[in-house]
Amino acid sequence: MKKFLAAVLIVVLSMSLFVGCGSNESKETAGEDVLTIGVSIASFDDTFLMYMKDGMEKYIAGLDEKVEVTYVDAKADAAKQLGQVENFISQGVDAMVVIPVNTEATAPITSACEQENVPLIYVNRLPDNLPEDVTFVGSESIDAGIFQMEYMAEKMGGKGNIGILMGILDHEAAIKRTEGVEKVIKEKYPDIKVVKKQTGKWSRAEGMAVMENWLASGEKIDAVCANNDDMAIGAMNAIEAAGKLGEILVAGVDATPDALMELDGGKLNATVFQDAEGQGTGGMEAAYKRAKGEKVEARVWIPFQLVTPDNYKEFMK
Repeated sequence: MKKFLAAVLIVVLSMSLFVGCGSNESKETAGEDVLTIGVSIASFDDTFLMYMKDGMEKYIAGLDEKVEVTYVDAKADAAKQLGQVENFISQGVDAMVVIPVNTEATAPITSACEQENVPLIYVNRLPDNLPEDVTFVGSESIDAGIFQMEYMAEKMGGKGNIGILMGILDHEAAIKRTEGVEKVIKEKYPDIKVVKKQTGKWSRAEGMAVMENWLASGEKIDAVCANNDDMAIGAMNAIEAAGKLGEILVAGVDATPDALMELDGGKLNATVFQDAEGQGTGGMEAAYKRAKGEKVEARVWIPFQLVTPDNYKEFMK
């Protein structure tokens, strides 16, 4: 009986050693072969940013090697986003992509990544005082406002009152797109006046609520320039509910599928195409290359394009 128990014990110990060796070998192989990239997105509730995420996923799916990507939602909270970045660093990711919540509060993120030598790629929203060795992939935000206002001014006949629906006020895109609108008015159209200017926080619901208040004020508004499509559609919905559709022009930015459908229906007057997939793809490509030790340009610009009733079908494809 003792000899039998001893034999069983030897078999069990041998199997344990075999399983243990296999597990360690698997971990080592995974550690050598799989690149890891962490992505912190300002808000999963932002329609445009989700299209950008689709572009990132499409790029990764097209690679020949396995790359593990973790996407996290910062929920429009800058402190939460910094914590996510610190978690990615502690997990030892090979590169990081950040779509910042607040472009004026990115210094701690940049510093944390530089201290640990983690390649960092900012996408879509250009941080203030960004070091030249940190890559940014996105579009020149001021151009969106310029394209938008030049078209609207022409449709207004060079005169009238406009309202500007701004994104979150400390966002670079909101600041620069608004600056573009105001630049066109200041330099070319003295008979156009900005009579309303308020944040709609990038939200369709907020854009609608603000527009309802503007309409209730009784002040004449001939056109609305919104910093993004969600706010533009919200404003358009308020205008339609008030029975003023066609009396007030509305333009957005991003050329999202929803905005293109409203253009197709004749309700929205214009938008500006911001290439969500192009920015997402470009950002992930930069992160992948940096993770592999390859050089990447410090600034990768993706151009805007004006979208109107004359050409919107090209973008619906």
